[in-house]
Amino acid sequence: MSHESTSVTQPVFFIPHGAGPCFFMDWQPADTWTELGDFLKSIPSRLPERPKAILIISAHWQTPTFSITASKQPDLIYDYFGFPEHTYELTYPALGAPLLAERVGKLLAEVGLDNEQDAARGFDHGVFIPLKMMFPEADIPIVQLSLRQDLDPKTHLLAGKAIASLRKEGVLIIGSGMSFHNMRGYGDANFTAPSEHFDKWLTKTINADADKRSKALTEWSQAPYALDCHKLGTEEHLLPLMVVVGAAGHDQGSQIYSQQVLKTQVSAFKFG
Repeated sequence: MSHESTSVTQPVFFIPHGAGPCFFMDWQPADTWTELGDFLKSIPSRLPERPKAILIISAHWQTPTFSITASKQPDLIYDYFGFPEHTYELTYPALGAPLLAERVGKLLAEVGLDNEQDAARGFDHGVFIPLKMMFPEADIPIVQLSLRQDLDPKTHLLAGKAIASLRKEGVLIIGSGMSFHNMRGYGDANFTAPSEHFDKWLTKTINADADKRSKALTEWSQAPYALDCHKLGTEEHLLPLMVVVGAAGHDQGSQIYSQQVLKTQVSAFKFG
């Protein structure tokens, strides 16, 4: 893709990607994921124009150093377990974007972040499941950026800042995770109030000016009930938000979806 700036700047999103292939199977109650699914389907209508490419950061790929999918046609990784057989036959034949992958690598290197191109890596379910809802035609090229496995907030904010210029080149940047992700807490009413308190803190933080929100996110573990919502050392579902906030620059952030799912509060955020 061209490095030329477009007349518009794409917004950036942090989205909840649900539970495994939840949108493509029966669930009890049947409407558990309906509202989130409808929200994901609404994303194209929230964009100023059709993206030239998508750069997505999923909670489900962690590497020692930042890694970037470099294949022209990545496979799918069905990294969920115990779900109906048909969910392992889902397809999403989107192309990769090796030139964009190379550019992402150069932008990260310019701020001192080591990285590597991975031509073998496919798209995990944190990529293809939500994108299958958002862009079902699978006709927009995709690059996936990994999380660095140290899960350091400042480093991921810096990574986001490094790639922010891609927004002016028609690239849609998406962080795919969950604002609440404690497997013990799902379906447990004891986690409802803690998840709501953390969600209020997170929303207030996202609404703050850029410097305040970045500082607050580096100290996320001190937020109310934070460690009930993301156990320290396994906070990978929150970290895509750090990359997104870095890429947002000084753009205003806002909560654009929030719902109680499995007795826990789950939200999405948009910047720009």
